Amino acid sequence: MSFQNNARRTTGEKALKTILFFQMGIGALANVTLFFRNVSPVWHGHKQRPPHTILTHMAVANLLDFVSAGIPYMKAAFVLRKPLSSLGCKFVYYIHRVARNTTMCSTCILSTYRFLTLIPGRMVWTMLRGQAPKVIHPSCCICWMFSIFLNTYVPVNITDAQQVGNSTDTQGKWFCSSLDPSANMVILWVAVDAMFIGLMVWSSGSMVLLLHRHHQRVRYIHTPNSSHRHHLETRAAHTVLLLVATFVSFYVLNSIVTFYVAAFLDFHLWLIQTSSILALCFPAFSPFLLILHNPGPPRSCS
Repeated sequence: MSFQNNARRTTGEKALKTILFFQMGIGALANVTLFFRNVSPVWHGHKQRPPHTILTHMAVANLLDFVSAGIPYMKAAFVLRKPLSSLGCKFVYYIHRVARNTTMCSTCILSTYRFLTLIPGRMVWTMLRGQAPKVIHPSCCICWMFSIFLNTYVPVNITDAQQVGNSTDTQGKWFCSSLDPSANMVILWVAVDAMFIGLMVWSSGSMVLLLHRHHQRVRYIHTPNSSHRHHLETRAAHTVLLLVATFVSFYVLNSIVTFYVAAFLDFHLWLIQTSSILALCFPAFSPFLLILHNPGPPRSCS
């Protein structure tokens, strides 16, 4: 009976590892495609539109997330006798945290920007069209700097790979371990995540209300220009709403698994793999969502 349980667990761990590697490969390819689609106007001598600037930064952060998350698994899968050193663990986990926070911040900026562009009023619209290209790029750079400084304390808590869990986990000992962070750092991280997610939910909910009210006002108006513009704005808003809903869903699921591992000190390999899969779902799926909802090449603005 014990042999059967071990065999089932080993099979499940291999299946999760296969899913994880497939997710990393497809997700990295999708983010490379998203990056080149959104920087193409620059190569043709045009300026990027604000949404494409945000998506460029998001694609870079997602790629860094895949690279940092993939290194420990590559070492565990192919270099079993050489786990990551203490310095390697600190570097990889730091990059992972920076990329994760930058992705969250960029998604928040995108949802907030899309909500502001939907606000009715000629004066507000004109101001946003003129100022947004000047503000969006610095805002994305601030996201990177904020993430870099926010996670400066992370390497202190990360140590080299240690034997965790029980002896039946054949690869669990090759993953980095961490010390318990201080209460102040936990409160800071939770507060930052709550702030970004709160802004996403607020902007998404506001977009839903604006689109509903706008639909009620213009449903009897059939002028071609207004109909076409409303269709483009609605489609872009729906894309951002799906993006935010996807991020929040996977974030909550990953947080539940991470909390369980930390609270009950359960370091089984399948739990570590499940947590990693959930953490990488948004970076893997979001490029497909953005590309499929905007299949054409991004239009540049002069």
